[in-house]
Amino acid sequence: MEMLQSFLFSIFLFIPFGNPSNSLSKKMENQHPFYVSVTEIEQNSKDGIIEISCRIFTDDFENTLRTFQNKKVDLLNPNDRNAANQMIEAYIKKHLGIAINGKLQTLQFVGYEKNEEAVECYFQINWKEQIKTVDIFNNLLFEYKSEQINIIHVIVNGKRQSTQLANPNSKANFTFKS
Repeated sequence: MEMLQSFLFSIFLFIPFGNPSNSLSKKMENQHPFYVSVTEIEQNSKDGIIEISCRIFTDDFENTLRTFQNKKVDLLNPNDRNAANQMIEAYIKKHLGIAINGKLQTLQFVGYEKNEEAVECYFQINWKEQIKTVDIFNNLLFEYKSEQINIIHVIVNGKRQSTQLANPNSKANFTFKS
């Protein structure tokens, strides 16, 4: 099972987004056989920030946001971009928590980009200190599908650590040595 999940994750990471002629893209327009998100947290020492991105399948995210806000949601062609931003920010802040060196951080919403298969949501944290530990709570889309898996990559000083959280497991811890 673990090998299958790893294979599926690698497919998701390398889907050629935005290419409607791709047969995999066409098949995935209506449905897909797995439910996964990818969250990447990377220290940007030069700018004194931590950059966070969450890649989520558009259809799954729209369905989740409809239930979360009890409103119609179209992230590809929103009628009101500010309302879409507010929905995304509220949902992700409720379902993604990051503590650095034991201190819970406030995520600052930067925006989102869209394409046919996935939405990439961006956040940042102001952080200039050395990072020793990163504790994460991530249950994105767990209420939507019991099969949901969230992949997390944390990059500190160029060193990458990764894990996967299969619903209902929602917590991960990373330790970095200087």
